[in-house]
Amino acid sequence: MSSNPNDSVPGGQGESRAELTLEQSLVVLAPLVRWLLRSGVQYGPVAQALKGVFLSEARRELEERGSKVTDSALSVLSGVHRKDVRTLGGATVPQAAYSPSPAAILFTRWLTDLRYREQLVDADGQSVDRPRGSLARMGPAPSFEALAREVSSDVHPRTLLDELTRLGLVHAEGEQVVLAADRFVADPRHTHASQTLAANTGDHLSAAVHNLTRPDQHRFLEQNVFADGLSLASVQALHNVARSLWSKSFDVMVKSATDRVNADMDDPNANSRMRFGVYYYHERVVPTAINPAQRDVVDGA
Repeated sequence: MSSNPNDSVPGGQGESRAELTLEQSLVVLAPLVRWLLRSGVQYGPVAQALKGVFLSEARRELEERGSKVTDSALSVLSGVHRKDVRTLGGATVPQAAYSPSPAAILFTRWLTDLRYREQLVDADGQSVDRPRGSLARMGPAPSFEALAREVSSDVHPRTLLDELTRLGLVHAEGEQVVLAADRFVADPRHTHASQTLAANTGDHLSAAVHNLTRPDQHRFLEQNVFADGLSLASVQALHNVARSLWSKSFDVMVKSATDRVNADMDDPNANSRMRFGVYYYHERVVPTAINPAQRDVVDGA
């Protein structure tokens, strides 16, 4: 397969690969621009900041190719003027890695650690494994104090309890700390929420771009299910299905990841990170003359 970005794309009606990629990238950029506008960020600062992003990624591409990184090479590959290359050539872009807060770690461990789970019988008489609905506030494990001290030796258990209470994830009842939610969701008004969005979306796009542009290398999991012709009641019902599926996957992946982290604790080469996520989105589609028979459910790679 040719690496020339101006090669015609099969079935693209004469469009070059670069033109088609630019056209499709606008679909990706639209929700990003929506976020920027709602946060008070206008076009000018974004256009200026993008120069640094293009230069940072151009440097990365040249290094991966084993090419010499010069101002001229950066300018030719990125399209950024050499004057700006000299000014911004050393620019770096924040990475997608995001370290969860001690409160998030504590809450997740409460939900998934076997020591903090219990066997219950549901309304149908079936045995189910669930997080303990409450923990003793003080005392040996399993207690909130013991769990908090496992998570952090620098943050006092009371401070973690106050933070989880503020987030609406737990509440105190006498000497018990009671779960008030089944998943940790960052407060959208908090910096952590935007950091999480950047990290999750950045890694999702990185996986997709790798699969699209490195066909000779391993492929990351990056799949989806799409359906249209649905009522509002149906998309809400499917959202509940998605939440249920994620709940099961979440528990399994957290346990597996914890086991691997513990197993790699003393490995000097354990310098990699991973992220596993899932999303669900629905919106109203502008009515068209599509034949109902054309509506379908499809999977997307």
